[in-house]
Formats: sequence, C-alpha cells, structure tokens
Amino acid sequence: MTVVVNLVVSVLVIIALQLLGMLIFSWMTPFKDMEELKKGNVAVGLALGGKFLATAIILGVAAYTNTSIWFMAMWFAVGYVCLVAAYWIFELVTPSFKISDCLKQGNVAVATLLSMVFIGTAFAVSSLIV
Repeated sequence: MTVVVNLVVSVLVIIALQLLGMLIFSWMTPFKDMEELKKGNVAVGLALGGKFLATAIILGVAAYTNTSIWFMAMWFAVGYVCLVAAYWIFELVTPSFKISDCLKQGNVAVATLLSMVFIGTAFAVSSLIV
C-alpha cells in the first residue's frame, strides 16, 4: 500500500511541477500563448511543445535519479532555471530580432530553433542531475 501511495504522490507532484513550469514560461511571453494556439499559430505551438518536452526531460531524469520528492523538486528547479537562462541567452545572441515578436508573427524557423535550444539544454542539464 505504501508503494501505491508513494507512486500517486510522486505522479501528482510531477504533474504539478510540469504545470508550474509551463505557467512560468507563459508569463515570460508578452502575448497569451493559448490565444495564439487557438488562432492556429504553429510557431507558438512548436515553442510550447519544446518547452513542455524540455521540462519533461528534466523532470523525468530528476524523478528517476532521486528517491526523495524534495530532491526531485530541487533538481527540477535547477534544471528549470537553466532552461530560462537558455531562453535569455538565445535572446541575447539574436539581437537582430526579438523572439517573442517572431513567435507571435508565426515564424516557424525561429520557433523550431527555440524548441531545439530548449530540448538540447534539457538533455545537457539532465546529464548533471544526480
């Protein structure tokens, strides 16, 4: 019975952290992500998908390598800070355009690159989680 309770609690914490991560990412954009998705903005969909997958990678590795929910959450926070930093570094190294403007305009090329930046960062950072 304890195993089942631990599993249920872990799954609930994972879902909560994933949702929190996506909420924080949505606050970073000056537009409403869900409204852009409803309009069919593929660029925003790609960027959100990359963010979701990147947070899931970090969260999955954190859950796999830690038996404590607190340590899992701590490592997720560390990885998440790295994802946010990757976004801002990407913004800095592309001074000729603003990422959020490109996404709102539906620029799929920028969205795809941003998505890969998130996923690549997640893989690199997740290898450091112990």
